[in-house]
Amino acid sequence: MDSRISLLCFLVLASALLHCARSDGSDAQLLKGINSYRSSLKVPALSENKNAACLAEQLAKQFKGQPCTNTTGSNTVMGTEQQFPDYPKYLDHCHLNASVTEDGQVMPACVPGLVPDVVLTNYTKSQYNRFLNDTQFSGVGIANEGDWVVVVLSTSTGSGDYSPAPPGSNWAAASAQPFGFGQLVALLVAGFVILLMK
Repeated sequence: MDSRISLLCFLVLASALLHCARSDGSDAQLLKGINSYRSSLKVPALSENKNAACLAEQLAKQFKGQPCTNTTGSNTVMGTEQQFPDYPKYLDHCHLNASVTEDGQVMPACVPGLVPDVVLTNYTKSQYNRFLNDTQFSGVGIANEGDWVVVVLSTSTGSGDYSPAPPGSNWAAASAQPFGFGQLVALLVAGFVILLMK
């Protein structure tokens, strides 16, 4: 029994270290830029939300390797958004009920090379800025994979705070409800992409 606990602790620690080693600081730099932008508008800074970051990481992995097109990103043509059939699995992985993500906002962007200034501009000078300007959002999770970065905004309310489901509450069953919350708001995580300057 003790060896199982030790192995579990080792795996959790190794996973955390690998995640930290993989991070190149671009997520922290983007958060700093977003908070500077919000500060200039007299909007409170966003604080890091590890559960929103977990979901952002799952979604970023889904985008990795996809090309930048006009059906994904901040300049998405309405009606061409991608669906995420595995969204309930992402919630399950992060121990989230669908009900705690209803008021959140998922904002993916594609920027070749993830050039920091261009990434920030694609959030502050696109249709995403209306969410960054909104005082209802208080938390954020950021992840990147390949040329993709995903920002997930959370609120301080129970329907958007990304609080984890208690153990044994069967969060997977709750998240698998078909098209339940807000007419596909969370199941149709809008796949947005940036058409960069040529």
